[in-house]
Amino acid sequence: MSFFNELKRRNVFKVAAAYIIVGWLIMQVGDTLGPALLLPEWINSALAFFLILGFPLALFFAWAFEMTPEGIKKEKDVDRDESITHVTSQKLNGLIIAALALALGYFAFDKFVLAPGRNAAEVEAAVQTAQQSAPQQAQVENDKSIAVLPFVNMSSDAEQEYFSDGLSEELLNLLAKVPELQVAARTSSFSFKGQNLEIPEIANRLGVSNVLEGSVRKSGNQVRITAQLIQADNGFHLWSDTFDREMDNIFAIQDEIAAAVVDSLKVTLLGEAPKSIQTDPEAYRLYLEGQYFGYQRDPESLRRAIDLFKQAVEIDPGYAPAWAELAYNYQWYTGAGNMPIAEGAAQWKKAIEMALAADPEYGWAHFVHGVSLFMHEFKPQEGAEAYLRAYKHDPGNAMIVSSRSFVSAIMGDYEESLEFARAAVALDPVMPELHTYVGNAHWSLLEFDQAITAFRKALELSPGYPGNHQRIARILLQQGKPDAALIEANKEPTQIYALTSQSMTHFALGNTAEADRLLQELIEVGSEVGAYQIAQVYGMRGDADKAFEWLDRSYANRDSGTSNMVGDPSFFGMVDDPRFEVFAEKIGLAETWRKLPADWGGPKDGG
Repeated sequence: MSFFNELKRRNVFKVAAAYIIVGWLIMQVGDTLGPALLLPEWINSALAFFLILGFPLALFFAWAFEMTPEGIKKEKDVDRDESITHVTSQKLNGLIIAALALALGYFAFDKFVLAPGRNAAEVEAAVQTAQQSAPQQAQVENDKSIAVLPFVNMSSDAEQEYFSDGLSEELLNLLAKVPELQVAARTSSFSFKGQNLEIPEIANRLGVSNVLEGSVRKSGNQVRITAQLIQADNGFHLWSDTFDREMDNIFAIQDEIAAAVVDSLKVTLLGEAPKSIQTDPEAYRLYLEGQYFGYQRDPESLRRAIDLFKQAVEIDPGYAPAWAELAYNYQWYTGAGNMPIAEGAAQWKKAIEMALAADPEYGWAHFVHGVSLFMHEFKPQEGAEAYLRAYKHDPGNAMIVSSRSFVSAIMGDYEESLEFARAAVALDPVMPELHTYVGNAHWSLLEFDQAITAFRKALELSPGYPGNHQRIARILLQQGKPDAALIEANKEPTQIYALTSQSMTHFALGNTAEADRLLQELIEVGSEVGAYQIAQVYGMRGDADKAFEWLDRSYANRDSGTSNMVGDPSFFGMVDDPRFEVFAEKIGLAETWRKLPADWGGPKDGG
């Protein structure tokens, strides 16, 4: 009898299968019960260790011993004619089937019952952590401060959610234009949607003294809006009203609510009260629905948002907000590699031109224009001017404040960049993108630990946020920790960023063949939208010729990453190459580079 057949006769394979299935079940149950029983985290590690240790022992006992009617005996002491291994085999079959059924049942229970609640709890914990750790200025008491909570959708059609959300955001934006009011940003206010929290608790977390909440019921062309302004510390209703109108009057309702809030809070206006930007009611509905899908940021949602904004501007070609959002969503859609950059740029430039022609003082249109000038047209000075115009017209918008941080970073003033990034987080502490800007500012200042903390904060708020695991990996490489860097690189969800950091890390570890394989894969998938990342890998390797070749390609592709070349640690080893200054000149950052100290990637001879 062959050795393989003997293993089968002695049921070694079936013992192995039963042990693995039962062991997996034990680990899953331990992972679920451990937190509930407040057991230390090392308990699961110890359980896994002993299960792994027991596996070869189980195989040994299956080989060396046999179950008999008289009990367990050594296999060599059992007469083959009296062996009952076939009976034991049938029992093991039953055990394996039962264990598989339990495993499948547990898997289904975990996925469809436990996981949703657990994920919600994790998101809530991350939100609470971010809100509680927001800069101190967000917690300052101010009786002229307010949060606009998402109005509840009372319509019979659940798909009308976009309308109630959009109306709430429009009210928020309208109030944010009152300089005398401190208004919590959208992401922070909307983070409480669907949560059963008391008004004082929400107000405390957002650092505001008043809360505006309400409900929306829409049926055809009729809309009923109920709104109430609440003083958070005592629950006193400062104002409330119900509006039964046709959609044609939606803008008047918004203006009335904003005016009532201003009046109730006894805000002394230094200028005229802000007014809603009016448009055709159907164009407005399409605009609100487009915003709803645009916030989701995945390719299909962005494509749908673009279609909705196009329909809105077909109805009203003079509606600046729809044109600006159309441009912004084209930038997101193109930047994710869903459209050739030249084609996308042509679309968003036209939309920006139309938005600014419709309303030269619309802050968000200037912001989107700045994104185009900075990221794709490589005109940093003009981009800075566009961002400053955006800030002038809408200084309460957290994203626009963050653009001031970006201006400072591109111009080499990293200390000022950090100040504006922190100010943006104070306005909207649960937006992951803003914490990423804080991390980038710390990274530029070579404050590595603070940068990693900020990037991890962004990941707590949005575990799938692109690029932050890669950023942490690259910082760890700078700190001489390639093993830790590889762990982070392997967690990066975005393929191009993952391949970039993985190739860099394997190269640092001396795994040249694997680093080359990953680089080749990056070239195959990213030759159009990942040219800058390919240049980063070659720059980190010290291959200046290849790095400049791919930098030129990234410039030709209008790759947004190209504007980050000055101050990027990937290219610190190339700054004494004459081509570096030439390229910096081409993207409008030569003067910025000359001002940087050598340890921040400036000229090694001090300029």
